[in-house]
Amino acid sequence: MKRITLVVPLLVFLFFQYSSKVTYNVLSYGAKVNGRSDSKNAFLKAWNLACASTNPAIIYVPQAGNAQVWIKFYRVNHVTISGGTLDDQGAPLWACKSSGKTCPQGATTLGIYHSQNIVISKLRSLNSQMFHILLYACNNARLEGVSIVAPGLSPNTDGIHLISSTGVTVLNSKISTGDDCISIGPGNSNMWIEKVVCGPGHGISIGSLGWELQEPGVQNVTVKSTTFIGTQNGVRIKTWARRSNGFVKDVVFQHSTMVNVQNPIIIDANYCPNNENCPNHVSGVKISNVVYEDVHGTSATRVSEV
Repeated sequence: MKRITLVVPLLVFLFFQYSSKVTYNVLSYGAKVNGRSDSKNAFLKAWNLACASTNPAIIYVPQAGNAQVWIKFYRVNHVTISGGTLDDQGAPLWACKSSGKTCPQGATTLGIYHSQNIVISKLRSLNSQMFHILLYACNNARLEGVSIVAPGLSPNTDGIHLISSTGVTVLNSKISTGDDCISIGPGNSNMWIEKVVCGPGHGISIGSLGWELQEPGVQNVTVKSTTFIGTQNGVRIKTWARRSNGFVKDVVFQHSTMVNVQNPIIIDANYCPNNENCPNHVSGVKISNVVYEDVHGTSATRVSEV
C-alpha cells in the first residue's frame, strides 16, 4: 500500500522512510495561508493527486497562523490514519505559560469533528501545545496502538479528549502527558477503554462535568485492564460545584493496576483547578451505578478519596 505523508513545517512532522517521493504543495492548487479563506478544494486536489500517484507521496502544508487545531477533519466518513509521528514542539509555549506572561492558548494537534467510522492506528503524537487528539461529536471511532508523549508538567496536554461522541474504543495504547491521559467530557456514551498505560498524567477522567446547567450526561463507559504509573490520579470522576442537570451512570472501572498513584480512586464533586474562582456551590451532577472491581496497587499518599 502506498503511503501518503502530510507535512506541516515547524508545526507538525510526519516521517516515513521512503525514497523517490513526489510532493504536492497545497499552495500550488489555490490554498491560502491567511486563516480565513476556504482551501478545501486545494486540499482535495492535492489529496486526490497523492492518492493517484504510483510513488510515495507528500502533501505539503506550509506554516500559517494561530490555528486552534493544526490538523482538522470535519464531517468525514471512513477515514483511517495509520502510523506516522506528529511532533508539535510545544515546549516554547509551555515555557511562556509558566512565566506568567500573556501567551497564546495553543493548538490541538489532531481534531476530528462530526465524523463517523474513524480508525487511528499506531499514531505517535509528541509534545502537543494543547490536546493531542480530540474527538468531537463522532460516532464509531477506534484508536489502537496509539503512543502519546508530553512531559508531566506540560499544561493542558490531554492525551485523548472526547466530547459528545458515541461508540469510541481505545485499545493497547500508552499515554504520558501533563494532564488527563484520557478525558471523557459531556455527552459521551458507549465508551470502551482497555489495555491503556497512563503515566505521567492526571489519570483517566470522566469530566469535568456540570459547568453548564443544561448539559448532556455520560453513560455506558468501561475502563478495564489499565495501568497507572506515577500519576496524580487513577480513575477519576470530576464535577464542578454548581447547578446542573448532567449525570454519570453505568460506568465500570475494572482490573486497574496503580503504581505510586496519589489518588487511585477519586470522585471530586468540587472540581476547581488551582482553586481559582471556584463556584463553591453544590454539584448538581447525579452519579449512579459506578462499579470499581479489582483496582489494586500502591498509593503515593496515605489517604485516597472516594
